[in-house]
Amino acid sequence: MSDPDPSRPATRTGPLAEEAAVVAAAARGDRSAFTQLMEHYQGACYGLAWRLLGDPDLAADATQDAFIHAYDHIRAYRGGIFRSWLLRITANASYDILRRSQRRPTTALPEPEEGEADIADPRAVNPVAESARAELYRALDAALRLLPEDQRVAVVLADVYGMDYQEVAESIQSPIGTVKSRIHRGRLRLRVLLADQRELFEG
Repeated sequence: MSDPDPSRPATRTGPLAEEAAVVAAAARGDRSAFTQLMEHYQGACYGLAWRLLGDPDLAADATQDAFIHAYDHIRAYRGGIFRSWLLRITANASYDILRRSQRRPTTALPEPEEGEADIADPRAVNPVAESARAELYRALDAALRLLPEDQRVAVVLADVYGMDYQEVAESIQSPIGTVKSRIHRGRLRLRVLLADQRELFEG
């Protein structure tokens, strides 16, 4: 599984077609149905773990742990947004790894040449703008690493994964008021961290 590209925002994975039926089948013990869910959401779960841990191997471990936990507990799933349920498990698995390693995620972001090679697109009309946007997302990702864990996960779920307050609250099992406070404080902290790079956000 390749690392998320820090030069691009995370895309929101939509539900499977007839997802409720697939989840119900998985809850009945249908392994092929659970595999279908895993394959559909593995990118979203790995992307979240990678942004919280900053290490591709640890993110892969967290994603694997999350899917094992989800498989073992899917019979306890009581409806709602399945993606949020799965992302909450992934966030918890990531936290468990952080606690075991007793360190904060300070791994440097991969440089472009360390990831998949970008193929020049002859249709690109403004390579300078594309480069600036890539630099902006790298700066944001690096700043996110410096937030306290509770603020980082709330901001990532809301601003990177596009969840509303209710979805974030369900994902991290916290009151909406707490979620709003964490997101607000996280955004303020990001402004401070990115103050020296404000030119990236202008224009």
